[in-house]
Amino acid sequence: MIPTPHIGVIDQGVIAETILLPGDPLRAKFIAEKYLPDAVQFNAVRNMLGYTGTYGGQKISVMGTGMGMPSIGIYSHELIHLYGVKNLIRVGSCGSFQEEVKVRDIVIGMAASTNSNYASQYGLPGTYAPTASWSLLKKAVDVAARKGIPVKVGNILSSDIFYDDNPEAWKKWARMGIMAVEMEAAALYMNANRAGVNALCLLTVSDSLVTHELVSAEARQNTFTQMMEIALELA
Repeated sequence: MIPTPHIGVIDQGVIAETILLPGDPLRAKFIAEKYLPDAVQFNAVRNMLGYTGTYGGQKISVMGTGMGMPSIGIYSHELIHLYGVKNLIRVGSCGSFQEEVKVRDIVIGMAASTNSNYASQYGLPGTYAPTASWSLLKKAVDVAARKGIPVKVGNILSSDIFYDDNPEAWKKWARMGIMAVEMEAAALYMNANRAGVNALCLLTVSDSLVTHELVSAEARQNTFTQMMEIALELA
């Protein structure tokens, strides 16, 4: 086995079958240092830091994916098809589209609507609805309930656009019940569903398009710990 242009690993067994995927590689470093005391770094290609360790006696990995569907599409494809990863759990931040979805709330993406053309590669005769794996979704909800952590489960938007030319466009999605926006889950769900493996997106609300509240970049990197702890239990 040779390393890919994006992951510098030559031994398939280095990466666990379950992996947490924050967009920010420094969030991956934070998770490894805080929760995986025996963590070993397996990747630094393009500064996309990756680590493997144990949590609760279970082997688990964590690696950054960068921003956007093209980036997570590359990393998740390689992790699935070249490194044998079976459970891919995105842990990221999102912007709220609903008044009742508050800053620092935890959102679980049951489905990921998108304005991306990512699904065009499959040549499907219709519009595909990217969804999470039920097994991971149910387990995450159960873990959150056991820990007494409130979560909101529903449809999110994976957008290719951060600075929209129409700043009011998000309101159309909000009217369709979309809870929040991020930039990666739809591609992750499509890659996982196509390969027959499991994927889930856990998000913490970092800002609200309704109230204009927001948290700092440092807080997004270092303080979204409840989401991380739910994800780690899924190993």
